[in-house]
Amino acid sequence: MKVAVTGATGFVGSRLIERLHADGHTVVALVRNPERALQMFPAAAFPKVETVGYTPTKLGDWQQSLSGCNGVVNLAGEPIAESRWTPERKQMILNSRKLGTQTLVAAIAQTTPEPSVLVNASAIGYYGTSETATFDETSAPGGDFLAQVCQEWELAAQTVEQAGVRLVILRIGIVLGDGGALAKMIPSFKLFAGGPIGTGKQWFSWIHREDLVSLILQALTNTNISGIYNATAPNPVRMAEFANTLGLLLKRPSWLPVPGFALEALLGDGARVVLEGQQVLPKRTQATGFQYQYSTVTQAVTEILE
Repeated sequence: MKVAVTGATGFVGSRLIERLHADGHTVVALVRNPERALQMFPAAAFPKVETVGYTPTKLGDWQQSLSGCNGVVNLAGEPIAESRWTPERKQMILNSRKLGTQTLVAAIAQTTPEPSVLVNASAIGYYGTSETATFDETSAPGGDFLAQVCQEWELAAQTVEQAGVRLVILRIGIVLGDGGALAKMIPSFKLFAGGPIGTGKQWFSWIHREDLVSLILQALTNTNISGIYNATAPNPVRMAEFANTLGLLLKRPSWLPVPGFALEALLGDGARVVLEGQQVLPKRTQATGFQYQYSTVTQAVTEILE
């Protein structure tokens, strides 16, 4: 295949490109910073990766790189939980997903012939938060800011179907791997200062990065797959259990919780991503026959720490 990937230098996108390249596919990496991408994917090691600079919210010469692509994977979006949610920041979070996806869909519609499939990221924030409810792909959306972002993000992607392009939307949970959220938690545990974040009662719906990439590859290649799928492992846990598992595997205590007010002081409303969770089950995903390599937190964290 020839596959175009946005968000190509991110935590998930970079691993996806490595796997696509290893499988012999040609990759077009659509990136805002070509120099960084070329450092990550040097031509000598990645001869089948073409780096193309683009502005995600503007059509331009980059559209030509979609010609001949069999599929497109859209992973681009501003980080959600890395800074305080000022009005400007919230607008950036929304625009990077909504406008970026609208622009990409417009580019796909103008390509001849069109790619046959768009795999578009979304997030489990679609469902809102709850300590008691269980959500699957048929559940209604929540009413908070992230739920609104996800709804507008998905609506922008759904217009690609008007061009006859198969659409797969993956509502992604917290991605565990060598980096990302886990990398921010491990140092405090190694200093004997680890523990659950907030009350510990909030749900932690997660997926190992390798399983997420495998799910994206399945979405690209299996023409029977379309619509909404939860990209989460089948065994979500509460934050306290996750912290306890991490402590056991690191042979460190996990009794020192990170108080919610400390995160709120740092991130404001953005702390909700960590302090409030949702129990999300991948019912449609499992119904496709997808085989998880890491279905429990213990399996996932053990592999990452090796």
